[in-house]
Amino acid sequence: MKHLMEQLQEVAKQNGPLCVGLDTDPSYIPESVLKVFSSPAEAILAYNREIIKRVAAEKSACCFKIQIAYYEAMGIEGLKAYIETIKAVHEAGFIAISDIKRGDIADTAKAYARAHFGKGSDFETDIITINPYMGFDTLKPFTEYCKPSTAPVTNEAVGGKGIFVLLRTSNPGMVDIEQQELKAGGRVLDKTGGELERISAEFKALYPEQTCSPIGAVVGCTEESDARALRDAYPDIFFLIPGYGAQGGAARIAATLLDKAGGTVNSSRGILCAWKKDESLAESREKGTLCLKDIADAAGKACRDSTADLLNEKKELGL
Repeated sequence: MKHLMEQLQEVAKQNGPLCVGLDTDPSYIPESVLKVFSSPAEAILAYNREIIKRVAAEKSACCFKIQIAYYEAMGIEGLKAYIETIKAVHEAGFIAISDIKRGDIADTAKAYARAHFGKGSDFETDIITINPYMGFDTLKPFTEYCKPSTAPVTNEAVGGKGIFVLLRTSNPGMVDIEQQELKAGGRVLDKTGGELERISAEFKALYPEQTCSPIGAVVGCTEESDARALRDAYPDIFFLIPGYGAQGGAARIAATLLDKAGGTVNSSRGILCAWKKDESLAESREKGTLCLKDIADAAGKACRDSTADLLNEKKELGL
């Protein structure tokens, strides 16, 4: 079987590297649209479905990333919208990345893994994000679900899942921990990367024919100074690349990180809030008459433009 990271790598080659971030907040939806629905969660789910539909029709992205925090903030109804959004992604034939950034020890980590990877769980998804900074033992309950379904596992598992482990994130505060120098040499992020390589080597025996590991890394594109070095340091690890678009990350940095094993470049607000900058909607914005189709059309155009931008930069760099 092909693990889901390998499948994502293949789709990224076909559709382009864009990951559409469905980090959908009610403030990203105009009042004229919100008032049509009975609740913000209902409006968000409708908007998510429209964007998914457009991407599926145009093949303008390779996957979707759903940040669970936005849905948790809306309570039970928000979590229902989260569940339905994952279903919509799957029904459209795409891989869902759930941005949950869990990281805990022992039985707690096992419970988190079961919640998001367990067969039949309400929150079951394909790939999740993991925070490793409580120690590398926190990764094991999740990597168990990355094994082939035919391999022995310590939990009931679907098998073939993937994880993206935080390596070098896109926020300015990443210097506080990730960039700190160790007495033994190198930085904290280098120590983390070395552990990802070790785990990936173990998975090579389970997936000998596949071109990337089910263990990926989160590497932001907001810092150019070490982009080339990080890509070269981990040639067989697929990257989740945040920071492009609204966070100020440049397409040329993202393109560098897309070399070798490749990756997927996330854009959330740049797509979800594209209607705010779309000149063709200026009159509707002024009059407060925007409808769901208007904002979804703007999001669809932003997907197409972002994919073209990233692919053009790759071409300019000769990648």
